[in-house]
Amino acid sequence: MTPPTPLHLSLAGQAVDVLREQVLTGEIPAGSRVNEVEVAQKLGISRGPLREAIRHLASEGLLTLVPHRGAFVPAATPEDVRALFELRTALECAAAELAASRRTDVDLVRLRDVCAESRRNYRTGQPFPYRLDLAFHQALLDAARSPYIAEQVRLVQQRVVLLRSALADDPPHQQASLDDHDELVEVIADGDAAKASTVMRRHLSRVCAQMLTSSTH
Repeated sequence: MTPPTPLHLSLAGQAVDVLREQVLTGEIPAGSRVNEVEVAQKLGISRGPLREAIRHLASEGLLTLVPHRGAFVPAATPEDVRALFELRTALECAAAELAASRRTDVDLVRLRDVCAESRRNYRTGQPFPYRLDLAFHQALLDAARSPYIAEQVRLVQQRVVLLRSALADDPPHQQASLDDHDELVEVIADGDAAKASTVMRRHLSRVCAQMLTSSTH
């Protein structure tokens, strides 16, 4: 019997990647329905693989399935934002502590490289490239060497990126986030686990507050 094709190699897997990008960048805005016919034509695939991709993204919390109506990009309430950041803070503060204890010299080089790349690529007046933010937090998770925490953080971060895609750029906030990332790297380099957790908590608290403020304007 021929084994099934892994999702990431299948048409559905390719559709997952493209559709995820459209959702996370706001190309399909929050609150909008996914037009299956239009997306399938754009990707050059049938609606079968697309629906499989939609179900996969729904399992990650990036789409909401409404019976008899289709798939929608969820729009967040303030309560959603607070709940996501409660979970993200618990996970990433633990990851920061572990990174301070377990990081290698290679990890530190990677973290500093990502910080430098973020500053080179950020331009005031343009949305901060979400991949750069994810790359920093992924480098920190790699240094923490805790795969189960990393798996859960990835899902939570995606949902945060989704919510941020609808918000306007905030240059002072973006600059403060870059500064937070630099400080985190140096605390991790010093091996100070308690301070790493404190800096991460402060960083995420500020990001949460900024998102709540922006979403009400």
